[in-house]
Amino acid sequence: MDIGVCVASHIRDIDYVVHAEALGFSHAWLADSQMLWSDCYATLALAATRTSRIQLGTGVAVSGTRPAAVNAAGIATINALAPGRTFFGVGAGNTAMRIMGKKPHRIKEFDAYLSALQPLLRGAEATNDDGQPIIHIMPDEGFVNFEEPIPLYVSGFGPRSLGLAGKHGDGAVMAAPRSAADMERVWHMIETGAREVGREIDRESYYTTALTCIVVLEDGEAVDSERVKGQCGAMAAAAVHFAYDQYRNFGHQPPNALASIWDDYVAMMEQVPAERRHQRIHAGHCCWVLPEEERFLTPDVLRAGLMIGTRDALIDQLSALSEAGLNQVMTLPNFATRHESLEEVAKALVGNVP
Repeated sequence: MDIGVCVASHIRDIDYVVHAEALGFSHAWLADSQMLWSDCYATLALAATRTSRIQLGTGVAVSGTRPAAVNAAGIATINALAPGRTFFGVGAGNTAMRIMGKKPHRIKEFDAYLSALQPLLRGAEATNDDGQPIIHIMPDEGFVNFEEPIPLYVSGFGPRSLGLAGKHGDGAVMAAPRSAADMERVWHMIETGAREVGREIDRESYYTTALTCIVVLEDGEAVDSERVKGQCGAMAAAAVHFAYDQYRNFGHQPPNALASIWDDYVAMMEQVPAERRHQRIHAGHCCWVLPEEERFLTPDVLRAGLMIGTRDALIDQLSALSEAGLNQVMTLPNFATRHESLEEVAKALVGNVP
């Protein structure tokens, strides 16, 4: 199994990607959210000039913030700098859109977006929203690179979006499955979407990646120790933020893991003026935990969607998922402890998971 790293794009912290490469991480997925972090393409360009082996791409780009042609040109520019080690991850982007007071693409819109994006990533012609033909008309002289393939990895967290990953993608990006049985359910969603367009997925070549945060427990360490929360608390909090967004916008009930904190969390959020709440929900997103939210990092919340365990337990969990067809996990640790976390994960897991 490959072990990658998801990066909160930071234009002045390219050393982090360099560090990940030196430690043996396979991929660096640079996150895309204009009102949170640095521009992902500017950051990728600098990372491409400072690295030579690690795979580089968007983790993930957001369909609603750029037309398909703009995203295709952006990643093809990175492919000119890092030929043969560039990939393109894309999703509808809940946080990136919500924090700007906008709605993410719905399934129908995302489907149409991916239909246009696929040929553009190959340097071929597509049509825009008005039915007009579009193609990069000057791909020569190194402006962009479509010669080396740019794999398309589609992000999905439910049956319909994972179905689109099966319909359009060379791979899928998903939440971390808990078990081999969970991974098989993911495969069913991907393959159902593929069959709708007469496509058969070859599990050996279709590339699957799960987003999580990995923490290697010390002997006897509690899952909610201060050290653990210092490494993965931000990712756990982000899952709470997402659940609240789903509750606020669609009336969806939270996962069982959040039951014990839910009423308290909702009461806290609803003290924020409604016109500002879309900004407050995602404060600290995947980087740090606001002091007033630290009380919500219970053992159940920390375990939900994260990979926290001893070295042996993590190797067993990842090996089982690898056998079930998961090709990569990417870890997204807290910003302040990111280098320390990478070193611990690399020492325990990189090169040790079949």
